[in-house]
Amino acid sequence: MRGVHIFQRMNGCEWDDETGEVNGFIQFGYDGEDFIAFDLKTLTWIAPKPQAVITKHKRDRDRALNERWKNFLTQQCPELVKRYMDLGKSSLLRTDLPSVSLLQKTPSSPVSCHATGFYPHRAMTFWRKDGEELHEDVEHGEILPNHDGSFQMSVDLNLSSVTPEDWRRYECVFHLSGVKDDIVTKLDKTVIRTNCVSPSEFPAGPVIGGVVGLLLLLAVCITGVFIWRRRDNGFRPAKSSDSLSSDPSSVKDAVLN
Repeated sequence: MRGVHIFQRMNGCEWDDETGEVNGFIQFGYDGEDFIAFDLKTLTWIAPKPQAVITKHKRDRDRALNERWKNFLTQQCPELVKRYMDLGKSSLLRTDLPSVSLLQKTPSSPVSCHATGFYPHRAMTFWRKDGEELHEDVEHGEILPNHDGSFQMSVDLNLSSVTPEDWRRYECVFHLSGVKDDIVTKLDKTVIRTNCVSPSEFPAGPVIGGVVGLLLLLAVCITGVFIWRRRDNGFRPAKSSDSLSSDPSSVKDAVLN
């Protein structure tokens, strides 16, 4: 058969560290379709297509090859899995809990439940009301990486139709895979962090002082320019036709004029 064709092989093993059970597989593909697979229990090959029957019979007769495949899947492959598990235990079994905050841009904006600093990324955050997870008026954000290798995520809750008396019925839940206890944050207006400052909390004293200082500085600058202009325009040198050498008073008059 002329042309370009693709031959694929996929093999691997599964090891249960609690029961010690081992399972392995070897599969071959041709042009993106299953071609032949190895049965570890019977040490024979399975041909899902008629075109693979000849290859199946040939491999079934090669008992030495099948024993080598069995040894690889039940001995060598699990040992590699255990080795890599030990080497990567510090990262594979690492769990870091996040800090969770409630954020809101303005009093009319949705309240965002923001969790940052958690690891691994297998986590979920959601809002619930009276113990039931909410799906309406909720917007989930993506899980994003932090610069230190941890992750962050947020979920927003629209409270436009919720009365202040009902806020206590809502709570944000953060769940991290592998951790038994969730982090639950009650919806409380007093703990919401925001950049919005009400007029009553606006620092009027420092602002007024700054404005007065700016006006004083502007007045000094204008006065300085005025004095400089008077000095620059007030002195007029005497003309060459004026006679100043004979009468000292004429010099004074010329300077003052």
